[in-house]
Amino acid sequence: MASKRSHVARGSKKQLKVTRDSPRGTEGGRGVMYVGHIPHGFYEEQMKKFFSQFGHVTRVRLARSKKTANSKGYAFLEFEFDEVAQIAAETMNNYLMFGKLLKCNYIPPGKVHPYLFKGAGRALKRLPRRKIFVQQYNRPRTVEEHSKLVRKLVKKEDKKRDKMKEVGIEYEFPGYRARLTAEAKHMRFT
Repeated sequence: MASKRSHVARGSKKQLKVTRDSPRGTEGGRGVMYVGHIPHGFYEEQMKKFFSQFGHVTRVRLARSKKTANSKGYAFLEFEFDEVAQIAAETMNNYLMFGKLLKCNYIPPGKVHPYLFKGAGRALKRLPRRKIFVQQYNRPRTVEEHSKLVRKLVKKEDKKRDKMKEVGIEYEFPGYRARLTAEAKHMRFT
């Protein structure tokens, strides 16, 4: 059975290869701890400072949203020594902090993914989403996009005219249909 598993692992296309350039996992003797249910305001600097009471914290990776750069509520801490990570996880599990119970678990060295601390020291900058959206909305349209938009507006306007006739209101108003016909006449003569 073991030979079958190793055969599948070797034949797999998604086999992870850790090279010199790829982010490394934990070096020998270092311990990793998972911290969940993190309260708002308890970020990388505060975590490193708080957990350094147990021992030297080498790296902290707080999970953040790519869209808003806000905390997702969990993090991973790497301690210099494996035993320190175990003690910190046992001690801080179910610790009440700012109205939330921290959930801390020790992660054995065999289960630590090599890319776990990828981008741990880098600050995630917020994108100006509103500015990007406004620029995208106000971009110049192609002829096909413009004609599609005009057809949609004329269709909506025709529905409004039909509803008004059903109710018994006889009202003519120059709308998109009138402008469309004026543009068509103008195009024919030029």
